[in-house]
Formats: sequence, C-alpha cells, structure tokens
Amino acid sequence: MATKIRLRRMGAKKNPFYRLVVADSKSPRDGRFIEEIGYYDPTKQPAVINIDEEKAMKWLASGAQPSDTAKSLLRKTGILAKYQESKK
Repeated sequence: MATKIRLRRMGAKKNPFYRLVVADSKSPRDGRFIEEIGYYDPTKQPAVINIDEEKAMKWLASGAQPSDTAKSLLRKTGILAKYQESKK
C-alpha cells in the first residue's frame, strides 16, 4: 500500500483549515485516512502550523511520500531536515 502525507481541507466556505494526514494514495482528498499528524491554519496571521514530529518521522521512515504542499510545511517546521540528517 502506497501512503501519502497530504492535506485534508476542513472549515467553512472561504475559511479553510487543513489537517495533515497520512492516507492511502488512492483515497480521495477528504476521504478515508490512516492517521492525523498535524494541522495548518492559513487564515491566522502568522499562519499556524502544528505537526507531531514523532509521528511524521515515523511515517517518513516507513516510506510515506509527502505531497508538494505537505513537503513545504515539513520543511518550514524543520522536520524534513531532521529526517534527512537521520538517514545519513
């Protein structure tokens, strides 16, 4: 089973709120997911990013591929750099 780390849109119309989830690559964007690992709220100033580092590292190590947006959020929080260091 190929897994992806991606965003799941929530919130009201024109007021988005995203949860960072690990899901099967074939499931729909807001469909079934395996585990929630954090959230992202772009409506706040500055934007709020809260990701559980331990869960994210576990999923990256097990082969989950982050989407482009999820990868940029992981990079901003420093989790992607720590993962790259642990691989060496």
